Amino acid sequence: MKIDLTRLVTESRNAASAHIDTLSTLDMLKVINQEDQKVAIAVETQLPNIVRSVDAITHAFANQGRLIYMGAGTSGRLGILDASECPPTYGTKPEMVVGLIAGGHPAILKAVENAEDNAELGQRNLEELVLTSNDVVVGIAASGRTPYVLGGMRYAKTVGATVVAIACNPQCPMVEEADIAITPIVGPEVVTGSSRMKAGTAQKLVLNMLTSGAMIRSGKVYGNLMVDVEATNAKLVQRQVNIVVEATDASPEEAEAALNACNRHCKTAILMLLAEIDASEAKARLEQHNGFIRAALNAK
Repeated sequence: MKIDLTRLVTESRNAASAHIDTLSTLDMLKVINQEDQKVAIAVETQLPNIVRSVDAITHAFANQGRLIYMGAGTSGRLGILDASECPPTYGTKPEMVVGLIAGGHPAILKAVENAEDNAELGQRNLEELVLTSNDVVVGIAASGRTPYVLGGMRYAKTVGATVVAIACNPQCPMVEEADIAITPIVGPEVVTGSSRMKAGTAQKLVLNMLTSGAMIRSGKVYGNLMVDVEATNAKLVQRQVNIVVEATDASPEEAEAALNACNRHCKTAILMLLAEIDASEAKARLEQHNGFIRAALNAK
């Protein structure tokens, strides 16, 4: 199957790097760095659409819905990376944010031949998750034309799920299929067609915003502290103590004692210390206020 890539911005040649193979190492890296500086500006232009997406994801979470990423190659791996970071960072269940990649688990480490060209596979992967209208499906593809992603997006629309596209080419098929389209146009890559570079960086920035924004809106951040962090290793055990200290001005010893009294649940420990209540009352207040510390703190 012949594919015309000539109209894709991400496949065009970059005049700034046309002779990059002749440059010194320092000058070569300066070109890459200067091009990378354009990425955040491109993402900034998409803030209104990112806002809409964060609000949709927050609404989904509040209604037992999920955030589901779909992508192939670099795009799929970025979605899986973002999804896998949510449980340890925000204490979410693994099924709350899911990453799907064309070709399944083997494709995380190496390319799976023709998987990204299979639109039916995209639909089938969502069917296996028992997709519902409460879910948000985010298709990720620098080109904006990946069949695997398009197949999933089209199926998601038939179910009534909210469909978001993240692509780095304007007026692409994914934009036409999406309820919300996020299109940071980063321009041609330093190495022609290597969309793991600027396009991949733009995608990573957007994914950071989607999950971080939705988690903040869902009460999993107090101030700028990730108060639902799970203590799954020694570093995170200490991070919990530091977070409780920062949130309450308690001593490390007081923070440790509060955490031990509530089975090391950061939010509960913080509310215990701020409201001067025991673990059972703090837990009950948090449950009554959907895990929002400020609301629970102001409750009488």
